[in-house]
Amino acid sequence: MSETPDPEVIELASKVFDLARTGDAEALAAYVDAGVPANLTNDRGDTLVMLAAYHGHPAAVSALLERGADADRANDRGQTPLAGAVFKGEAEVIRALLAGGANPEAGTPSAVDTARMFGKAELLELLGAR
Repeated sequence: MSETPDPEVIELASKVFDLARTGDAEALAAYVDAGVPANLTNDRGDTLVMLAAYHGHPAAVSALLERGADADRANDRGQTPLAGAVFKGEAEVIRALLAGGANPEAGTPSAVDTARMFGKAELLELLGAR
């Protein structure tokens, strides 16, 4: 028997996911520091890092990684934050993820495979691949 989540918890989670999408690094950091899990995921398996990365927010990505978020945590489709940032062409986010330990070969497709697939030679170089 599964418990129905508290509406206040759902509202808080929704707010935190929105902060990741909009890149409010300071507020995200405060919520994680107050106990929100750094690896919180939505119903598609997207982490806060994935949402911040995909929407182009390197400061939010860094703030989450500094608080223990997993740089390589894949969503339900096997995509990593780094592959999402490559797909979107977000070089600063890619740098933040790499600085936080992201693996360019993680996920399906990996960030390297994504860069090759979309002909992003400059991002392949940034990833240390050819």
